[in-house]
Amino acid sequence: MTVQTPTPFPHATPAPEQVAFDRHELMAILGLYGRMVAAGEWRDYALSFLREMAVFSVFRRSSENPLYRIEKHPRLRGRQGMYCIISMDGQILKRGHELPGVLRILERKLIRPVD
Repeated sequence: MTVQTPTPFPHATPAPEQVAFDRHELMAILGLYGRMVAAGEWRDYALSFLREMAVFSVFRRSSENPLYRIEKHPRLRGRQGMYCIISMDGQILKRGHELPGVLRILERKLIRPVD
């Protein structure tokens, strides 16, 4: 008896992989998240890993819509940049190729005048 490997279907394409944040990206995002929690601005977060994008959502309260969404779209790497920050109303606040540069727009909210 001979053992034969099954022949694959000719048009079978593998399922697309999930897009996820790597360790360095998560360290940058969670560092900002920790500073904003300490300032009392943010209280909860959620992670979503989809086929086309990865999303880090930030909430003031867990029962609300997210205040900000930090999204990673690898398809846009060569065009507009694969990182973007979207506000609660759907407006794109910042888009870019490097995550620390994109996160700077949220770090500005930490800076407050001292009375």
